[in-house]
Amino acid sequence: MTFNIEVETKLEFDFDYKEMIHRVINEVLDYEACPYESEVNLILTDNEEIHKINKEYRDIDRPTDVLSFPMIDFEIAGDFSLVEEKEEDYFNPETGELVLGDIIISIDKVLEQATNYNHSVMREFAFLIAHSVLHLCGYDHMEPEEARTMEAKQRAILEKLNILR
Repeated sequence: MTFNIEVETKLEFDFDYKEMIHRVINEVLDYEACPYESEVNLILTDNEEIHKINKEYRDIDRPTDVLSFPMIDFEIAGDFSLVEEKEEDYFNPETGELVLGDIIISIDKVLEQATNYNHSVMREFAFLIAHSVLHLCGYDHMEPEEARTMEAKQRAILEKLNILR
């Protein structure tokens, strides 16, 4: 597995954020039974930068907590069977790994939301990673049923990691 991590802001974590990234992404991919070694790119930034990206790509003029940019066009969320049919589109030719996509997280929002939701910064960070990797696996939460599915998966993954509220 390859996790490319860029840090574009000051981190104020009291835990090993790189180890947490690895644990959560691996757990999500195990939970989703992803049969491939995978690549995920992660950028840790601030509200100012994520605001610009949110405006550019989603036409939403405010900062957000996390943005996900999936590389795979899933027909069915979590169904990895289609990727072999388009190997040249979805696999890194140098490593052979499945390129899932990019995640951008606002550390400012992580800190703010941990306080607002009255749980640890580590839990909020892990939640946003799990949430975003599920997006990279084709899940969404635009419809109530989709939201229930995604919320149940997030909860199960974090419980398995013993990262609780």
